[in-house]
Amino acid sequence: MSSENGPMKLVAGNSNRALAEAIAAYLASPLTKAVVRRFADMEIFVEIQENVRGQDVFVVQSTSFPANDHLMELLIIIDALRRASAKRITAVLPYFGYARQDRKPGPRTPISAKLVANLITHAGADRVMTLDLHAGQIQGFFDIPTDNLYSAPVMVRDIKDRFDISNLMVVSPDVGGVVRARALAKRIDAQLAIVDKRRERPGESEVMNVIGNVEGRSCILVDDIVDSGGTLVNAAEALLARGAKEVTAYITHGVLSGGAVARITASKLKELVITDSIQPTEAVRVARNIRVVSIASLIGEAVARTAHEESVSSLFD
Repeated sequence: MSSENGPMKLVAGNSNRALAEAIAAYLASPLTKAVVRRFADMEIFVEIQENVRGQDVFVVQSTSFPANDHLMELLIIIDALRRASAKRITAVLPYFGYARQDRKPGPRTPISAKLVANLITHAGADRVMTLDLHAGQIQGFFDIPTDNLYSAPVMVRDIKDRFDISNLMVVSPDVGGVVRARALAKRIDAQLAIVDKRRERPGESEVMNVIGNVEGRSCILVDDIVDSGGTLVNAAEALLARGAKEVTAYITHGVLSGGAVARITASKLKELVITDSIQPTEAVRVARNIRVVSIASLIGEAVARTAHEESVSSLFD
């Protein structure tokens, strides 16, 4: 699929090769030959092995673990493409890793999401495409066009296939995620409940109250990132304690650091559904109650529309 304005190229870093290949398959456009390797001291070297002069290039790279390596790869790939005279470079970040540092939580702390936005822009990206940004205002940290895609259509399709919608309750695991949960609830015409969580220390979550009647309902927890898994596990217990029939979680980005997979597997969560915005580890693939749904066609369609100068937002109407 090539746009009227000239051919389109897809370049992949090492963060999520499988997703990049799936996007390429959707677009029927093979990945551009490129080498992204390390010198002995782990310095990154990039060589684009095809002509990209005057072309519309999309770089697929999540800034997932190890986040700094993958971010540096992205910046160096963009620089290589800019110096190879690519006409337009779009950084496609299925997972934007520094998004949680979007404000100063205390004195003398950084706003790293803004710093990373500056780095991507200065490296030479002309536009950015990402998925379920942790905070929508990060779009304003970029001085270049930024498309924030939503995984909701993929999740809604999956939920409708698997649940009796009439008995569903969509639940936000904290007050901060209410807008996201409400948007999903509206799409499937379900009611909304909220878990009021108080966090005493960073990385530890303590569940307090459930706002809304969940008794006898199948509950769906909705969030953008699952990291330690503590919040989800505690929210599931709180919902079951208040008479919920079962609890499933739909989360966009499965960061799942440390002992998170073991915590989820041992929990009362019926299932955790995540997307492949971050390449699933072997532990995730074999976990009994974690399932991965692909966002390749969603991102592929957004890439195709961008290349053809068509509307991307209409994907989510």
